Amino acid sequence: MVDFGHDISDHTGIDPIFGTLDDFERLVEAAHSKGLKIILDFVPCHTSDQHPCLLDSRRGHDAEKRGWHIWRDAAEDGGPPNNWLSEFGGPAWTFDPASGQHYSHAHLREQPELNRRNAQVRAAMTEIMRLWFDRGVDGLRIDAVDQIGKDALFRDNPPNPDWHAGRPSSERYL
Repeated sequence: MVDFGHDISDHTGIDPIFGTLDDFERLVEAAHSKGLKIILDFVPCHTSDQHPCLLDSRRGHDAEKRGWHIWRDAAEDGGPPNNWLSEFGGPAWTFDPASGQHYSHAHLREQPELNRRNAQVRAAMTEIMRLWFDRGVDGLRIDAVDQIGKDALFRDNPPNPDWHAGRPSSERYL
């Protein structure tokens, strides 16, 4: 339940605090019987740092699922690979001593980003969507859709010309 459950360790299950798959099936049936639709919050851009594919990828460069997340070497100074920032503050990179590289996270460090350029990741997310539609979901809200595409060259973000130290961002528009 990091970030209100957006640290997904199983894209195909129901977190026990919300019930079981049987409970979900009953919810869908009850909603549909009343003409209501079910929309699922779908998180295709990142996983939990406890997700099996991330745990596997931490084993090293030759791990089966290594390409499922975004890994990079440190910058020349030993710091994060570039200047990308997390939506929640600080660098968008966490160093993983077990694998010797940084992984990318646009949100919290417990939410490593999936590598959407990886065909296996795209296929897995497509299959997960199919599974939920087969279970009766009527639509999906795609979480963090703005994070799907990353600069393939991992270049630093340019400086913001409107940023001034100590000035609230809301004053830029006054």
